[in-house]
Order: sequence, then structure tokens, then C-alpha cells
Amino acid sequence: MIHSILKDKSTKLFLGISAFFVANALIAESIGGKIFSLEKVFGLAPANMTLFGESGLSFNLTCGVLLWPLEFVITDIVNEYYGPKAVKRISITAVALISYAFLMFYLAMSAAPAAFWENSRTADGIPSMQKSFEAIFGQGMWIILGSLVAFMVSQLIDVLVFHKIKKLTGEKMIWLRSTGSTLVSQLVDSFIVLFIAFKIGNGWSWSTVLAVCVVNYIYKFTMAIILTPAIQLAHNTIEKYLGYDKAQQMKLAAMGKENEL
Repeated sequence: MIHSILKDKSTKLFLGISAFFVANALIAESIGGKIFSLEKVFGLAPANMTLFGESGLSFNLTCGVLLWPLEFVITDIVNEYYGPKAVKRISITAVALISYAFLMFYLAMSAAPAAFWENSRTADGIPSMQKSFEAIFGQGMWIILGSLVAFMVSQLIDVLVFHKIKKLTGEKMIWLRSTGSTLVSQLVDSFIVLFIAFKIGNGWSWSTVLAVCVVNYIYKFTMAIILTPAIQLAHNTIEKYLGYDKAQQMKLAAMGKENEL
């Protein structure tokens, strides 16, 4: 019985997508402590924008934003073929495993370091490996909380908007429901994480929160548009793998329309 279930193409696809979704989310959270300059990546001068009275704003982003747009693309694919319950399941799984990972990070930071290891990189300009380890993995609790809450809320909103658009457009305009739901959910995600992590956690002013939110959203908006062709490619690949009839059956089931077959 188990063997036959695991041979089912739709089951194998869901397991593969779920594994990538969770791994991608965990990696994004783990590398989110590094801030990079988007302008420098492309050899450009800092944007130095002024928004809401805040000047000198540039595209200084966490490395986590490199991966988060993929999460929303995956969300829309799961939503399309498996429905909102499946999205909620993989989202809760991701949050649970990220929370577990950060607990393990905390325990690892608390473990007493071996003396030889702590001083093993002094020749490379790293006086304490323990301090370096803590600096990399010891993200603030407000940032972790903000990130996890923002992730769950934005996922639920993505599901809602996706299905609202699909009910209006049917099977047409895949790009609209996928990109449209991502644009809305990414805006919510950007605001919530900044509000919790920096407004509540670090006392930022509203003008600073809104200004940084807009800068982050400009990047996420741009990435959502750039990734639109990838959505259509993913749908074509999945339908080729599952077969057209099976794919259509799954889409109807995801919308709660099995009886229309």
C-alpha cells in the first residue's frame, strides 16, 4: 500500500515541492542576517531615495529576500494543484521546522566552546570563533518572531487572493492569479516583519518603518514580475509530468469542483 502511494506521481510531486519549500524557507531565515547592497551587485551608485521624510534610502536588503520570492511562486503552484489546505500544511510545517532550527541554534550557541576551536582562526583575523558563531546564528528574537508571523499571515493572504482571482478568471490568465496574489502577500509580508521586528522590537518611527517597507517592496514587486514567466514554465512542466487529464482533475479538486469532471 505504502509502495503504491509513493509511486503515485501527484504524491511524489507534492513531497518534492514540500521538501524544497521547507528547505528554501529555512535557508532564507538562516542567511537573513547578512545585509547586502543591491546597487553594488550591479555596479551602481546607491539610490539615496527620500521617502516619508527619511533620506539616504538605498536597496540594502537581507540575503533572505533572494529566496523568499520563490516561496510565493511555490505557494501558488501548490495552491493550483493541491488547494489551500495543502498550502496551510506546508506553511505550518515550515514554521515548525524553522522554530526547531532556531532552538537548535540557541542550544549550539549556549554549548561551552572547546578552547582550541575558539582561538583556531586568530591568524585569519577572527579573535573568537564563539563570538563569530553567535553573531551569525544569534538573530534577535523580535526579528525571528516578526519573520515567522509575517510568513504565516502572508501565506494565508496569498491563498485567499489567489482563489478570489481564479474564481473570476477560471483557467485563464495563470500569470494574473499567481503574480497578483504574490504582489499583495509580499506587501503584507514586508510590513508585518518590519512592524514587529523594528517598530515594536526596536522602537523605529512609523516613517522609518514605512520608508524601509516601500524600498523592500520595490525589490519584491520587481522580482514577482521577473518570475512571472517561470510560473508558466512550472505549470507546463507539471502538466507534462502528470499528464493533462490528471492535472485538470487536480486543479478542479483544488477548487472544490471534483463533481464537474
